[in-house]
Amino acid sequence: MSNHFTGLNLGPPEGDTRLDLTDLYAFQVPTDPSRTVLILNCNSFAKGAEFHPDAVYRINIDNDSDAENDISFVLVFSERRDNRQLANVYLAKGADARQAEPAGELIFKDIEVSFGSNPRVFTSGPYKCFLGLRSDAFFIDFAGILNMFDHEGGKNFTGLEGSPDPNRWTGKDLFANYNVFSMAFEVPTSLLGANPRVRIWGRVSIRRDGELIPVDRAGHPTFANFFFTDEVKPEFDRSEPVHDRERFLDEAVHSLEHVGDYSDEEARAAIDAEGLLPDMLSFDPSKPGGYPNGRLLTDHVVARRLSILSHGKIPTDGLKPHSDLLFEFPYLGTPHEHPDPPPA
Repeated sequence: MSNHFTGLNLGPPEGDTRLDLTDLYAFQVPTDPSRTVLILNCNSFAKGAEFHPDAVYRINIDNDSDAENDISFVLVFSERRDNRQLANVYLAKGADARQAEPAGELIFKDIEVSFGSNPRVFTSGPYKCFLGLRSDAFFIDFAGILNMFDHEGGKNFTGLEGSPDPNRWTGKDLFANYNVFSMAFEVPTSLLGANPRVRIWGRVSIRRDGELIPVDRAGHPTFANFFFTDEVKPEFDRSEPVHDRERFLDEAVHSLEHVGDYSDEEARAAIDAEGLLPDMLSFDPSKPGGYPNGRLLTDHVVARRLSILSHGKIPTDGLKPHSDLLFEFPYLGTPHEHPDPPPA
């Protein structure tokens, strides 16, 4: 749900949930550390939808710490017809990974998107791929968060609502009964080229008048929604990580100063300690997994983000990870047959 709200008052990019990147995950296969799982989700509030046929989705990997892409999994989709949608997946490296158009080696051709309960997993050489509808693993007491914060008529978070009180939590997980469209890969860990770590981020672009226009991105969970205002977030979504620190560091510092009463020095230190800018998920496969080292499906990222934002003042909400996760690829649970309607 990193990006489900796209700011409290903003809708999805281009008004289309298919272009709304939500969560990015990276973790080693529990039974085989020589293999890594990468998952990029979108379209949480979908109603019988699909991946956007005019979009290009990407999972990008920087393995030399310059915030530029060195490896990319690039996905393009056909239109959905007769309840079928097909996808091509490219593995791009070097200069191919840094260009907007799909490029690189075609590693999966015309594979099926899964719309039903049973995940269709495809294998090509050392790669596994799943594309389609799954249960959303993200969990959050969103009503409780609104109780904790001042906000401008349901718009931006502007500060804490007095002294945070654990009784303001509702205990209700907004995403307990939602689905998501998932792009999941299992790959050799050696492919990442970690030395010792890599940085990973997601991107979606939409074709307009023959040109690919970037409209959303995914990196650190729940970062942009809590740290940037509705006015800033569209610019952030269109930008590239290589420019994050020069353009958005002051914005992030201001949020910590305003909400958590940080000093300027403390705020900058907290941002650097968490590795929030550039907004790329850091993953060192030689160390134990779990956010901020990659991200597991069970990580309570909201609790961590709220603790940092509030300078440790917000108490834990008591929510637990979803219990429907699978023990094998693609790990996300069976889709809910009758998901809740989108929030108003």
